Amino acid sequence: MGQSLVKNYIHIVFSTKHRAQVIHPPYNLELYSYLGGICNNLDSQVIKTGGDSDHVHILCMLSKKIPLMKLLEELKSHSSKWMKTKDCSLKNFYWQDGYGAFSVNPAEVSIVMAYIDNQLQHHRKKTFQQEYRGFLKKYNVEYDERYVWD
Repeated sequence: MGQSLVKNYIHIVFSTKHRAQVIHPPYNLELYSYLGGICNNLDSQVIKTGGDSDHVHILCMLSKKIPLMKLLEELKSHSSKWMKTKDCSLKNFYWQDGYGAFSVNPAEVSIVMAYIDNQLQHHRKKTFQQEYRGFLKKYNVEYDERYVWD
């Protein structure tokens, strides 16, 4: 083959340290935009960002040029530093150590986009932890509950 052709849709999910509920207006929308900018700068075209007060969701097309782990490292480190500059109440802003990243069927991209759009309504009924466990079950990810949360 003469060229490398790649199209990997990835749904990324991670929370604040200890699920601290600190992502609020006016910074939440700015944060989602900032995260999208980081993805785009790393050739991982952002499709949708969103979340709730204690976590974020990012749907993007993973670049063929960088590993997923590098994308997450850049997303979390730069956005954490950026959040700390927004307000003195955010000086102790941190992300959890881990993350979830799940491949998305191209036929289901619009479903994931709608899911991210409806985070606030969704979390009136379900906590982040319940949501995340649901993803792990849906994608058949083996895990040890003792090491999922920080």
